[in-house]
Amino acid sequence: MNVGIVGLGRMGMGMGSRLAKAGHTVVGFDVDPGKRADAGEHGITWTDSLAMLPNVLPAPRVVIIMVPHGAPVDDAIDGLLPGLSEGDIIVDGGNSCFRDSITRGKMCSSEGVDFLDAGVSGGIWGEEEGYCIMVGGDKEVYDRAEQVFADLATKDSYNHVGPSGAGHFSKMVHNGIEYGMLQAIGEGFEILKASQYDYDLRAIAHLWNHNSVVRSWLIELAEMAFEESPDLEGIKAWVDDSGEGRWTVIEAIAERVPAPVISLSLMMRFRSRQEEPFDAKVIAALRNKFGGHKVKHE
Repeated sequence: MNVGIVGLGRMGMGMGSRLAKAGHTVVGFDVDPGKRADAGEHGITWTDSLAMLPNVLPAPRVVIIMVPHGAPVDDAIDGLLPGLSEGDIIVDGGNSCFRDSITRGKMCSSEGVDFLDAGVSGGIWGEEEGYCIMVGGDKEVYDRAEQVFADLATKDSYNHVGPSGAGHFSKMVHNGIEYGMLQAIGEGFEILKASQYDYDLRAIAHLWNHNSVVRSWLIELAEMAFEESPDLEGIKAWVDDSGEGRWTVIEAIAERVPAPVISLSLMMRFRSRQEEPFDAKVIAALRNKFGGHKVKHE
């Protein structure tokens, strides 16, 4: 098939490379000239401008957008639509809000172009091992693009999960679950490290990944991290969030679904970015006032 990739970052480049190896014609674009220059090494033809991509890529086309959520996705769609034809398919494979995906699907349809929202998991490992892809949108459109998803994924790691927005909604919840799992793993290893026992954390992770209830890819990655640095030296205790965890908590509140673990995991990420949490200062000051408890001064 003829596939365009907009956004040649770690995910976009990996997906384009995997598709090229599978025999697809792949044309890519990125605003960064350096990334465009690297595309050829991955079997990807590249264009100098977004508007040129549909001209270089024969119809029918499947164009996968792999850029940050929000305005960059809208800009990509706006740049592509004038050059696309009826029957072409735009796939937003980034981590977009599902509500935006519903709106974009309607907008693309009004222009005669089909739209699918695809939640993509697998990270930088997906290029070699295959991605997990959750696709939302019209089933007939999905069927026309299915070979692209099949070649990006493995036999059981892609599926049509529902109408417009369903792909990104399921990926949102997937990432919310990831927040909770990462928090639990981090807390567990901190308890081990703080204990009276001189644990080899790499060895513990390796052990847990053999027949234990908590064995998982994340524990495998923990083993790798501890292999590289037993004390994780040089890594600051600062954890970013890319939006999906927040959206998961917001939707849980909207649907009145209790989600304490995911919610607290998000809050802990916020806390990791605070050098001197003001709430702790308030608590220390109040304890001093009502009970004469000691306060540590800077």
